[in-house]
Amino acid sequence: MGCAASSSSLHRRRRKRPPVSEVAVFVPSLRVPLPVDLARHLRGLVSRHALDTVSAARARVVSSASENVSSNVLELRRSLEEYLPLLLGFTKKEFRLEFLVEFKWRDVVVQKKETCIASAWYELLSVVHMMAMMALLEANLVIVHSDSVVVCESEVSEDCKKTAIDLLLMASGYLEFCVRHILVHMPLGVKKNLPGELQEGMLEAIATQALGQGTEMQLGLAVESQKATLSVKRRLACEQVSYFAQAHYCLSGCDINEHEKKILLFIKWKYLEAKAAAYYFHGQMLDKGSAPSDHISAAYCILAAEELLIDSKRACLCFCLAAPVTRVPPAWGAMKHLHQKIPELASKKCQTYGYLFEEDKVPQPLPDLPEFQLSLRPDDYELPDIDAMWDAETCQPQVQTLKAHLEDEVYENEMP
Repeated sequence: MGCAASSSSLHRRRRKRPPVSEVAVFVPSLRVPLPVDLARHLRGLVSRHALDTVSAARARVVSSASENVSSNVLELRRSLEEYLPLLLGFTKKEFRLEFLVEFKWRDVVVQKKETCIASAWYELLSVVHMMAMMALLEANLVIVHSDSVVVCESEVSEDCKKTAIDLLLMASGYLEFCVRHILVHMPLGVKKNLPGELQEGMLEAIATQALGQGTEMQLGLAVESQKATLSVKRRLACEQVSYFAQAHYCLSGCDINEHEKKILLFIKWKYLEAKAAAYYFHGQMLDKGSAPSDHISAAYCILAAEELLIDSKRACLCFCLAAPVTRVPPAWGAMKHLHQKIPELASKKCQTYGYLFEEDKVPQPLPDLPEFQLSLRPDDYELPDIDAMWDAETCQPQVQTLKAHLEDEVYENEMP
């Protein structure tokens, strides 16, 4: 009986572990809006019609974001798009509403991390940033398969890759807009209070990371295509290296907290993968040369690719183990091909040129990778037109009688 009681007690204490997610496209920690009493801040400054309309639209965003975001992407995106034209009225100086409402947002993972700032530009930045995160999340869901847990490699269709590329360019466009057209309107005091996820360097890093992952998927399509030449594959791999190097540089000026280190680890992992691919394809290009030195340089490139591939696997494990823990993803895209080809070719090069490497007391310097003009660009994004409600007379506050004023008091008290 004592054993039964003990077993029952252990069962009660056992907590359900959260599912371990898989990452193909990195999505930084999501931020969601918290309820705000707009009536308290805007009473007497806008009409009840305007107040009701904006409050209802924001409440729909809060409600959609409070559910499982991964399974509610389309609904949340629609809510954000409906709220945005209404929110723009707060940013117009003639309405004098820019700094009247304290908007509150919270980090989904770090629940206690809330940021409350009295700025309509902060709210606008948070909304467009969330739209970017939704695009990244959707791209990840397109690539990650439910059956990838039980396999070492994952099949991702051509259509899925193309869809994911479009979503990545969309996300990068949102983030570029945040940097160029929203941050510039913020007073310095507001900028200093922004959370780390909304700092300029972080926004630029995620935008560039998205372009790097788009190029990664383009390389995967090229590797699977019989029409793609070796020079095209090398160019895409080298571009991918440049994108992730830029993303790392953007983060160098940011204050990265313990929780945000995962993005650094992700960029390091992807940079090493890209560099391994670049040296592999560069080595194959050099091997086409006629001079003996070309073949030696090619061998050095292939061996370097193998070392970088090993380092990238270690970096992947470090990324997955960093909080929040994520599942080690199966090889897919170009890396599914290269995980096999690089070790095979490196082994052949060692057998052919191993004696030269042993005799060479001063190792030959590794050839530099060629540099190319980066081809992927973020999608152009423009804000929608301001809602026509703000131009209507019904938006303006009306002179109230005492009876109407008292009715407003009752109305506000009844609001959730």
